[in-house]
Amino acid sequence: MTLQPIWITNDAPAHAFPDVDNAMIQPNGLLAVGGDLSPERLLHAYRQGIFPWFSEGQPILWWAPDPRAALLPETLRISRSLAKTLRRGVFQVRFNQDFPRVIRACAAPRGQQNDTWITGGMIAAYCALHARGYAHSVECWKDGDLVGGLYGVAIGRVFFGESMFSRVADASKVALVNLCRSGYELIDCQLPSDHLKRMGAIDLPRRHFMRLLHHWREAPRVTLD
Repeated sequence: MTLQPIWITNDAPAHAFPDVDNAMIQPNGLLAVGGDLSPERLLHAYRQGIFPWFSEGQPILWWAPDPRAALLPETLRISRSLAKTLRRGVFQVRFNQDFPRVIRACAAPRGQQNDTWITGGMIAAYCALHARGYAHSVECWKDGDLVGGLYGVAIGRVFFGESMFSRVADASKVALVNLCRSGYELIDCQLPSDHLKRMGAIDLPRRHFMRLLHHWREAPRVTLD
């Protein structure tokens, strides 16, 4: 039987997601379509290992890929050049000082790309989560300027990374290292990339990822200073 994504209406309950084992094989992890980006629906989705990812003009697409890219405290790898940057204290690292500015920087076009999956609706939704204390930014500042960082959603001791940006070499890497050292036991990277693999991200079978998620989402939340 070929699996198909389910449709979710805007008035459907926030928990109206199928089990992640019902996600499609191709495209990898597509689970559901539709719904909204209310804080309640987003938080329920993340607690179940589901995240939204779609382009402007598309309905909201919900994903739970297999395997799942993730960083664990023990898998983090720091290159010699990055270690030197960290020792020199090139950046001032701050948490949550300017979340809206970070997400807008992550949404800005890069290189030859003119579009972004971080739509205006996504920005508003994650700013609402930030106001409720669930979405966070890790920021690298230099000479008073925001030069790199990342943002994501935190539940318990799980951090669901969404996007990062860098305007100065190593800025986003330094932000990621500080996130890994902040007390989270599982950092969801969602989809694999060469950049994240070089920093120690590994591909976890979805069932393994879900076991870790179910355990660490109930742990006391991390306090970011």
